[in-house]
Amino acid sequence: MKEVSIVILNWNGRQHMEHFLPDLVRHTTHPGAEIVVADNGSVDDSIEFLKKDYPHIRIIELELNYGFSGGYNRAMELIDARYVLLLNSDIEVSEGWLEPMLELMEKDPTVGACTPRFRDFKNRSYFEYAGAAGGFIDHFGYPFCRGRIFDHLEEDQGQYDKAIDLFWGSGACLMIRSDLFRESGGLDEQFFAHMEEIDLCWRLQRMGYRIRYIPSSTVFHVGGATLQRGNPFKTYLNFRNNLLLLYKNLPTHGRTRILLSRMILDGISAFRFLFQGAFKDFIAVFKAHLSFYGMKSSYRGIKNKNKYAENDVIVAGIYPGSIVADFFLKSKHKFSDLDQSFREKF
Repeated sequence: MKEVSIVILNWNGRQHMEHFLPDLVRHTTHPGAEIVVADNGSVDDSIEFLKKDYPHIRIIELELNYGFSGGYNRAMELIDARYVLLLNSDIEVSEGWLEPMLELMEKDPTVGACTPRFRDFKNRSYFEYAGAAGGFIDHFGYPFCRGRIFDHLEEDQGQYDKAIDLFWGSGACLMIRSDLFRESGGLDEQFFAHMEEIDLCWRLQRMGYRIRYIPSSTVFHVGGATLQRGNPFKTYLNFRNNLLLLYKNLPTHGRTRILLSRMILDGISAFRFLFQGAFKDFIAVFKAHLSFYGMKSSYRGIKNKNKYAENDVIVAGIYPGSIVADFFLKSKHKFSDLDQSFREKF
């Protein structure tokens, strides 16, 4: 058994692998680590490239594009390691990136998953959208990060150099205990892509485990390798999956009230898209709600996709206010502007 399998899910990503694999190989020196590429039915020459230039890298060939969730779930069936590290193909790792995460997982069995510091690949002194310095959600389920609220990115000036517990870590680079990945039910394939790692982190916390931010490990992320921000399909997935996330994980008491509030808030977001001229995104929000309400009647009964759905465990560390109101109405654009008392509940 390997100590850690670093699994890259690839779909037509030869260009990214050609650019980022050299640094990954050079900076992954731990004797118990292996690099695995799980190919999600690519139709480019990704496989040929890997076999020719990286014959020592293990390849798992999937016949179809199963999305982020399905691809990783199928790859995990063939992984034999104590820990698995989900890694996007558009991540540049730095020297010493892997060891701090491994050391934490070895020392603290209460940590179910951990994530590094994310900086922007192009604007390297700034945090990156997908993960920044670790993720949280507000009372209505909207995700945000230390170092990134909505599209506002902070420059990394050492303000988030402390290791802390998080609500979620980005799936672009997330280390998790393999046994917990399987016990929790893995990634929810009905999400297909986007927010499935938040769902997984929420379930891990409901099982009694912690999610941890490791600032001594830094990666640089290009972002938007599959779907760029502003893509209507991404808008659809984000809004629909956020509703699924709440429906799955919120305690029964109060869940309906929050979902009704989200209907109003998402309607406001939809009309904001319309006023900005983004008509396709406007339609995508309404399609997301229609899809969610079409799925939810049977959703919580799918046990293998929604483990721990009915135990009504309340997870601490959810921001009690509205990040939408704080950002747009109160001009709180930085994580440090927010009331930090909610973190004391971890």
